[in-house]
Amino acid sequence: MSLQIQELGARVVKHRGVNGVRAAAAEIGVSPATLSRVENGHVPDLATFAKICEWLGEDPAVFLGLEASGAVRPPPTVHMRKKNTTSVDTATALGAMIVAVQNAIIAREEL
Repeated sequence: MSLQIQELGARVVKHRGVNGVRAAAAEIGVSPATLSRVENGHVPDLATFAKICEWLGEDPAVFLGLEASGAVRPPPTVHMRKKNTTSVDTATALGAMIVAVQNAIIAREEL
C-alpha cells in the first residue's frame, strides 16, 4: 500500500483520535506547533517525519511512494544480445553463472 506524504497529516489526526495535539505531540516527542503544522499538510523535517512514522507504526517508505521493506524481489534474469560470436551453449552457461551469482548475492543480503 502506498500513501502520499500529504496524507501524513490526516493519518496523524486519525491516530490521535480524541487526544489533543499537545498530548499527541508529547507522546511523539515534537512540539505541538510542529504537530499542528503536519496535521495541516506541511511536510515535516526528516527527524520529525521519522518520529511520527514510529508513533503511527508505519513504514516511512509507505508515505514516500517506495516499496515497503520486505517487499518481494523479482527473480534474477539475464538478457543477452544476439551475436554470432557467442554460441548458444556459451550464452546458456554465462546466463546460468550470472543467475547463480545474483542468487548468492541475494542470499548473502538476507543473512
